[in-house]
Amino acid sequence: MIDSKKNIKHEEKAILVGLVYKEQTEPLVKEYLDELAFLADTAGAVTVRSFIQKLPHPDSKTFVGKGKLQEIKEFVRAKGINLAIFDDELTGSQIGNISDELGIKVIDRSDLILDIFAARAKTAQAKVQVELAQYQYILPRLRGMWKHLERQGGGIGSRGPGETEIETDRRIVKDKISLLRKRLGEIDKQSATQRQERGTYIRVALVGYTNVGKSTIMNILSKAEVFAENKLFATLDTTTRKVVYEQTPFLLSDTVGFIRKLPHHLVESFKSTLDEVREADCLLHVVDISHNGYEDQMAVVNKTLQDIKAFDKPILVVFNKMDLYEKNVFDPWLADEVKQDMLNQLNERWQDITGNSAIFVSALERKNIDGLRQVILGRVKKLYEERYPYLTQFY
Repeated sequence: MIDSKKNIKHEEKAILVGLVYKEQTEPLVKEYLDELAFLADTAGAVTVRSFIQKLPHPDSKTFVGKGKLQEIKEFVRAKGINLAIFDDELTGSQIGNISDELGIKVIDRSDLILDIFAARAKTAQAKVQVELAQYQYILPRLRGMWKHLERQGGGIGSRGPGETEIETDRRIVKDKISLLRKRLGEIDKQSATQRQERGTYIRVALVGYTNVGKSTIMNILSKAEVFAENKLFATLDTTTRKVVYEQTPFLLSDTVGFIRKLPHHLVESFKSTLDEVREADCLLHVVDISHNGYEDQMAVVNKTLQDIKAFDKPILVVFNKMDLYEKNVFDPWLADEVKQDMLNQLNERWQDITGNSAIFVSALERKNIDGLRQVILGRVKKLYEERYPYLTQFY
């Protein structure tokens, strides 16, 4: 994994590798690699070049074909590359074979995301969640990835008769996973108790693709100091604040961002964090409308919400970064009437798609934030009326 704590002077020089096959078209793979480059930058690596190959399916031994691997090898040697990042998940044997051929460290997207999560984890809960996901990722790849696993325990009597080193390593990892699951189970119980103690407040949760501005919107809506940065996965830990609009209180939570090809072990490990989403009464799906692939990002978030059984909740789609959208879409010579007509068409389209559950804002420039507050307030009051009709003081 990348050492995210390395000094800037020791950044790793990386190449990215993607494969065009099945439903993965070349434009889509290029978009994936752009995101992979952003992930690499977040982790502290410098992307030097991307390689793409078209194949009916990944090569079982080296993922890419022999000719492409030779091309990559020559480039690696010529440019002093020390890290290869593959956009798709690799098996342990593929990692071992590619690493032997290239003579450098080889990781895949899942490994990279796990590394970023490990660097960003601050609380004990997040650290345990990430560590568990890392060990679950490592377990099926031990034979290909590791020549040796540092002993966490052992000593006299720890190795059974005839047991090989790889079997010992696998047993160590399984024991570690069991221990972490037990510890995480205890943390989950504590988190569930804390959520139960919040009483009858309506809960609103911010969800969305990573780096769409959720934490910035959280700061504006709740006046809380939540860490916000133009990096992927700036925050991992759920932040919950009590917010009061016009004497109507509710709880607002900021959650970890979603991303394409999110390692399923992470989803499993972050169960307690995602419970904030599952148990919310209303979701604010924040979207970076200035991103060229914002609709694909929305689809990823919706699919994740379906996977965690949270898609049936009332959802307000908050299209953020309208300032950048207008800058990207509008030519300087366009008349104001034409711009307004285009904005009206955009609004009509998404109101139709979402059932009048969309709003357009710019968190950076504070545009339409008051409108967002009013929409949230209306929805919260309606939920109080439906869920707790006897609490008339809330509405």
